[in-house]
Amino acid sequence: NIFPEDPEDGLVKANMEKLTFYALSAPEKLDRIGAYLSERLSRDVARHRYGYVCIAMEALDQLLMACHCQTINLFVESFLTMVRKLLEADKPNLQILGTNSFVKFANIEEDTPSYHRSYDFFVSRFSEMCHSSYEDPDIRTKIRMAGIRGLQGVVRKTVNDELQANIWDPQHMDKIVPSLLFNLQQEEGIERSPSPETEKEKESPVELTERCFRELLGRAAYGNIKNAVKPVLMHLDNHSLWESKTFAVRCFKIVMYSIQSQHSHLVIQQLLGHLDANSKNSARVRAGIVEVISEAAVIEASGSIGPTVLEVFNTLLKQLRLSVDYELTGSYDSFANMGSKVIKVHEERQLQEAVIKTVGSFAYTLPPYQRSEVMLFIIGKIPVPGMYPALGSVTAGFQSTNILTALPTSFLDPLLSFTLMEDAEIRLLVLDILIGIIDRHDNRHKFSPVRIISDISVLKLKVDKCSRQDNLFMKKHSQRLYRHIYLACKEESSVQRHFESLYTLLALICVELANEEVVVDLIRLALALQDLALTEEALPVYTRCAIHALSAVYLNLICQLTTVPTFCQHVHEVRPTVCLSALNPQHIQRSLICLISTKVLFVQTKIAEILGGSGYNTERLATAYIPQITGLTLSLSFKYTGCPVVCLIFFDTVIHSVNVEELERERRRQVVERFQTAPFEEIAAHCGARVSPCLASIQQPPPSPSGSVGNGHGPSRSIPVYEMKFPDLCVY
Repeated sequence: NIFPEDPEDGLVKANMEKLTFYALSAPEKLDRIGAYLSERLSRDVARHRYGYVCIAMEALDQLLMACHCQTINLFVESFLTMVRKLLEADKPNLQILGTNSFVKFANIEEDTPSYHRSYDFFVSRFSEMCHSSYEDPDIRTKIRMAGIRGLQGVVRKTVNDELQANIWDPQHMDKIVPSLLFNLQQEEGIERSPSPETEKEKESPVELTERCFRELLGRAAYGNIKNAVKPVLMHLDNHSLWESKTFAVRCFKIVMYSIQSQHSHLVIQQLLGHLDANSKNSARVRAGIVEVISEAAVIEASGSIGPTVLEVFNTLLKQLRLSVDYELTGSYDSFANMGSKVIKVHEERQLQEAVIKTVGSFAYTLPPYQRSEVMLFIIGKIPVPGMYPALGSVTAGFQSTNILTALPTSFLDPLLSFTLMEDAEIRLLVLDILIGIIDRHDNRHKFSPVRIISDISVLKLKVDKCSRQDNLFMKKHSQRLYRHIYLACKEESSVQRHFESLYTLLALICVELANEEVVVDLIRLALALQDLALTEEALPVYTRCAIHALSAVYLNLICQLTTVPTFCQHVHEVRPTVCLSALNPQHIQRSLICLISTKVLFVQTKIAEILGGSGYNTERLATAYIPQITGLTLSLSFKYTGCPVVCLIFFDTVIHSVNVEELERERRRQVVERFQTAPFEEIAAHCGARVSPCLASIQQPPPSPSGSVGNGHGPSRSIPVYEMKFPDLCVY
C-alpha cells in the first residue's frame, strides 16, 4: 500500500507511517518486510519501472532509520541485496541511488553486531565507480563522487567493528587507496571556470577525495599504518609520479598531517625502506623519494623519528655514498657492462643535494644530544666520499643553551682529532662545526672578515654571562681545545680560510665561554702562537706569517673585551695592523718584516705586569703556554676506493699512566676481596683500629665562645669535620 498508482506521486506517507509503526510493534516481521521490498525492487528494475525503484529504496531507508532492534540483521541483509542490485545496474542514476542509500546505512550505529555480513563486493564496486570512464563528463564526475562516498561509508561501517573482515587487509587497501589517489590526481589537469552552479556545490571531487583519504588515515591504528601507506608507494611507482615530485609530496603531506602524530616515524621508515628498494632506479626517482622524506621530516616537528634514529641517517648516508659511487663509476652495477643504465651526472648531483638537505631537515627536528650523536655517527663514516657536506648540513642552525649537552666528551674527542687530519677539507669542515656549536648568539659573522678592531662596540656582540655549565665545560675540556688549536695552526697545508676559521673559533670561545681564568689562558695561547711563528723555522713562510697575524689580531680582540686601558695601549703599540696583512699570501714580503722586527712583538712579562694590576693571575700570565700532550699520536696510512687517507688515532693516556692505573685497580681488587672473604672478626678488628681515632675526634665537644671547652682542662678546639683525615676504608 505504500506504492502509489502513479510513481510520480511518490511514497504514500500515511501508509508508510502505518508500516513503520507495524515494524516497530512487531520487529520479528522485519525480515518478511525486507524480503518483499527486495523482490518488488528486483521486479521493478527488470521492468525498468525506475520510479517504483526509488520508492522502494526510500521505504527501506526510513525503516532502517527507525528500527534498531535485535532482529534488524535479517532486514539489513535484504537491504544490502537491494543496494547490490542497484550498483550492478547499467544506469548511472540507479548506481548513485544505491550508493546514497548505502551511505545512509553506514551512518547508522547498530545495536547488535553481525557475524556473517560481508562488504567485499561493495569495496570492489565502489572502487570501480571511482575509476568510471563514462562518456558524459558530468555524469562521470557524479559516478566517481558516488564511488568515493561509498568507500567512505564502507570504512565508517567496518573500521570499528571487530567482527567484520578487517578493512585494513591488503586486499581491501590495495583497492581503496589507489581509487582515492586516482581521483586526487585528477585536479592537476582540470581548469574550472566559475559558474553559479559550481559555486553552490558543497565539494568538488578532489575535495571530497581528500576529506575521505584524511578520514581513512586518521582512523589507522599503529598496526595498520603499513597497509595504508604501502598502496600509496605502489601507486606512485606504477604511474611514475616520483619524478615530478609535486603530487608525491602532496600525498605524503596529507598522510603526515592525517595520521596520529605518534605514528609519524612509521611512515618515514616505510619511505626509507622504499628508497632502499629503489637504490638502482634512476636518480630522478630516488631524488623524488628523498624530497618526500625531507618534507615529511619538516612536518614531523616533534623531534621523535622513532627508536632507531641512527638507522634513519644510515639509510640516507648510504644513498649518498651510492650516488657518489654511481657518479664515479658511471654504472649502477659494481662492474660496468653493456646492459647498464646510463648515469646522468647532473641528476646524481641533484640527488646528492637532496639527500644532504634531508639530513639537515631531520637533524633540525632533533634535540641537541641526539644531534651530537648523529654528527658523531656521520664522522664515523668519514672518509667515505660525500659525507662532508652531510655533516655540515646537520650543524646548520644548531642551537643549544647547554654546551655540555651539545659537545659531550664522546663527540668532542673524535671531533678534535679530525682537526689534525691531513685532509685540509676535513679540517676546515670540523672547524666550522665547532664554530656552529659554540656560537649560541649568532656572533660568528661579526668576526668576518678578519680585521683590527679599535672599538668593540661596533660589532654589536650578543654576550651573556657564562653559565655554570659553560664554566664546567671549559674546566673539563679547555686544555684539549687549546692544544688542538695550537697544533692545527702548525698544519702546513692550511690556507687563508683555515686561519680565518681558527680566529673565529678563538673569538667565539672568548665571547661565549670565557671567565677570568679562560681569558688568561687564551692570552697565553696567543703568545705561544707568536713564539711558534718565530721559532718553528721548518714551517712554510706563509704558515709562520699567518700564525703571527692570528696571534696579533686575536690579542687585539682580547684587549678590547677586557677593557683594560694599559693592555689596549700595549697592543696598539705593537701595531697589529701590520701583522694582519700576513693572512693574505700576496703580502709575504711585508709579513716577513713582522717575524724579524721586535717592534711588532708582544712581551709576555709586560702583559702579565699590566693585567696583574687589574686583578688577573700574574703568576699564571707569566708562565709560557706549553701544549699538554696527554696521549700518543699514531698516523696510519691506508686506502679507500683508491684515495690515500691519513687516520689519526689518539691514545687517552701514556704508558706510565696506564701502569699507575693498573696498580690502583689491583689495590682496589684486594680490598674488595678482603671484605668478601675474610672473617667478620678480622674485618672488625682491622677497621676498628683505624676508625677509633676518627670517632674520638668527632666526639670532642665544640669550643665555647671563650675558647674553652668547659671541662676544666684548659682551652681546646675541636677539629672541623672537613679537615679530618679519614681512612680510605671509611670514605665512599
